[in-house]
Amino acid sequence: MWGISLALVAITLVLGDITEQRVDAIVNAANSSLLGGGGVDGAIHRRGGPAILAACRELRAGSYRGGLPVGQATATTAGQLAATWVIHTVGPVYSASDDRSHLLASCYRESLRVADELGARSAAFPAVSAGIFGWPVDDAARIAVSTVAATPSRVGDARFVLLQPDVFAAFERALAAQGR
Repeated sequence: MWGISLALVAITLVLGDITEQRVDAIVNAANSSLLGGGGVDGAIHRRGGPAILAACRELRAGSYRGGLPVGQATATTAGQLAATWVIHTVGPVYSASDDRSHLLASCYRESLRVADELGARSAAFPAVSAGIFGWPVDDAARIAVSTVAATPSRVGDARFVLLQPDVFAAFERALAAQGR
């Protein structure tokens, strides 16, 4: 019987712009509308061009009429980006009174699942929910790194691409805590 070999992914950190990464898939910290927004989402839509928005509109007309649910992921073309695909995932808005960490972890697991379905071997991740969704950066980094580290995948190169030095430092601490 033949099987699919899944392994734990190698994790690296990059201080820079996620839209400049040459990877199979760029993960987008999308909003549920899938129609673009601010932050990483806006940057990906701007740099990727109209093909990404057109593909997102098709998703909204079909499977995701009500938008992409929090914690799930789906893929589109990457348009003019150096990647082949954009994997869109919707992170949860942080709440001090409601533990939504399982939803944030789901964003990373689901993104890796979609990457595997696409045959992607490399993926660039942002710090999902750590921007305008208000998730405390150290906690967001801990959840992101521990989830990607624990999720078996055919993605051999998982990069966290972080624009700000303080966010990069939080991910460095989280990676060190994982013994990586």
